[in-house]
Amino acid sequence: MIVAGDFRKGITFEMDGNVYVVVDFQHVKPGKGAAFVRTKIKNVVTGAVLEKTFNPSDKYERAHIESKEMEYLYSDGELYYFMDTETYEQLPLNYSQVEEALSFVKENMKVFVKFYKGEAFSVEPENFVVLQVTSCEPAVAGNTATNATKPATLETGYEILVPMFINEGDFVRIDTRTGEYMERAK
Repeated sequence: MIVAGDFRKGITFEMDGNVYVVVDFQHVKPGKGAAFVRTKIKNVVTGAVLEKTFNPSDKYERAHIESKEMEYLYSDGELYYFMDTETYEQLPLNYSQVEEALSFVKENMKVFVKFYKGEAFSVEPENFVVLQVTSCEPAVAGNTATNATKPATLETGYEILVPMFINEGDFVRIDTRTGEYMERAK
């Protein structure tokens, strides 16, 4: 059990039959009246974000989320297959479970699959991935000295803004948490 007064970022708990993770919190002690906890919570299965206030003494059951490193193998058009690197078992997942990760994941990449009560509900890529630029406008002499950017398409189909000196065929490091260009990779 966890009381709402102990909420911190990343805490997972069960409420009304759903599992939530605390995204943001603020303990408020007004001059008049009782203290309360103002939170932003995210449903881990649906991804819906709610703003809710709690009494600091409210009690909730802790939810234990398991994260397992797996390898993305392939897609057959409907399902996406992931392999447990320890047992070599394959886990098929549907598009809604892997949708957010697909922008940064290609075959044979390591990912983290999240489980709740033995059921997979989401896939997260590593924090930084290296992907190849498949199309972008060529740089023109003289415009590479500023911090101007241009759109580029990566091998996964994801579009990103990159500096002018990046060309087709270059490899770039991407921060998957923000979806932004970090640096040119070798």
